[in-house]
Amino acid sequence: MKQEFYNLQINTNGQKLYEFTDQTIQWINDNHLVNGMLNLSIQHTSASLIVQENADPDVQTDLINYFDKLVPMNNKLYVHTTEGKDDMPAHIKSALTNNQISLSIKDSKLLLGTWQGLYLFEHRINQQNRFVIHHFIGE
Repeated sequence: MKQEFYNLQINTNGQKLYEFTDQTIQWINDNHLVNGMLNLSIQHTSASLIVQENADPDVQTDLINYFDKLVPMNNKLYVHTTEGKDDMPAHIKSALTNNQISLSIKDSKLLLGTWQGLYLFEHRINQQNRFVIHHFIGE
């Protein structure tokens, strides 16, 4: 049994989905990870992690538009507005999605579907430095 850790930094520039599938697969290959579980976690409360379609960019546009309508940037709706109009909406969007994802690795392959990718879903409008922790346990 072995454990490996990796801290992936993703610099964001506004609300959008930032795919990091290739970086994760490269890390799996570089570390010769064969079979086990990979837990991904984000160390932030105003961004999230999702598995989403990576073939049609319209999916990403629709997700962002939907979440912006579901959780509007209107400070009149919130008490917590310390960091601007996107502050509390970003926390709510993060709570509605995921801060952790667990995926299987089998025969050195990350078990994702044909059109699935790993994304950091940035909910803030200004530039951010985000960290996605990769924790593998297996062989």
